[in-house]
Amino acid sequence: MIFKWQYENEQLIQVKSFLKQQGISRGLLAQVKFHGGKIEVNGHEVNAVYKLGKNDIVKVTVPDDEGTPNILPSDLPIDIVFEDDHFLIVNKPAGVASIPSNVHPKDTMANRVKGYFIQKQYSNKVIHIVTRLDRDTSGLMFFAKHRYAHALIDQALRDKEVIKKYTAVVSGRLKQAHGYIDAPIARTSDSIITRRVHESGKAALTEYWVKKEYSDSSLVDIQLHTGRTHQIRVHFSWMGLPLISDTLYGGKENPWIKRQALHCRELTFHHPFLEKSVTITAEYPEDFQAWKQQQ
Repeated sequence: MIFKWQYENEQLIQVKSFLKQQGISRGLLAQVKFHGGKIEVNGHEVNAVYKLGKNDIVKVTVPDDEGTPNILPSDLPIDIVFEDDHFLIVNKPAGVASIPSNVHPKDTMANRVKGYFIQKQYSNKVIHIVTRLDRDTSGLMFFAKHRYAHALIDQALRDKEVIKKYTAVVSGRLKQAHGYIDAPIARTSDSIITRRVHESGKAALTEYWVKKEYSDSSLVDIQLHTGRTHQIRVHFSWMGLPLISDTLYGGKENPWIKRQALHCRELTFHHPFLEKSVTITAEYPEDFQAWKQQQ
């Protein structure tokens, strides 16, 4: 894949310093140098210490990523909600893990996306996962299609420039239509899976908006301002309003939604290649729709 820029400053600068400003890491630069890529300035191949002058045209050819043999391809379908040359966003169903593990080695979203890449005969078949979801959480999962795109969007994540919004069904009613849950989250002492609100934990901030209230539950839109494990589930459980069917955190089983009632419904990010803001949404899954019809 080829990327091109024009250097517009008067001051001389080394190519590697300029490329760092564009989000190309030392690791990616090494991949360019040692694995078949190249750097060109005004049509001539140069090394990383070459000095750029005003109006120089820089072109970088990034070699295809090496494969990921530890992720086996799956031919099961994926629900694509956004795709271009750089990113893929899919709507993950509940019950499917994000990445392979000893418990779920084959049928995960990573396996399915790899199978899709192979089916489409993409030159890059490495799976770059930007965001992931718990196995029983449905909704939007973000993949990058090459290493440079992954580096840029990962930096945006660290800078809190990727906004993820969720919808949940919580037990009971909140006192405020809009509010924040600001409570630190720590591991529980007797489990490697569960978390709890505890003063020894890491800062965690959850913002919510009540979308609709029902007799014994509420439909709530949520935005995370931090990214702690099980953050939404832990915070609402701590408030005495666990997600319905989230039995791990005190939620009661529900006949229509038989997993934690949590859906990642919206992603907003600044697209670094299109240079514009992009918002992607996912419809409510079937179990959410069935639950709403019964209210």
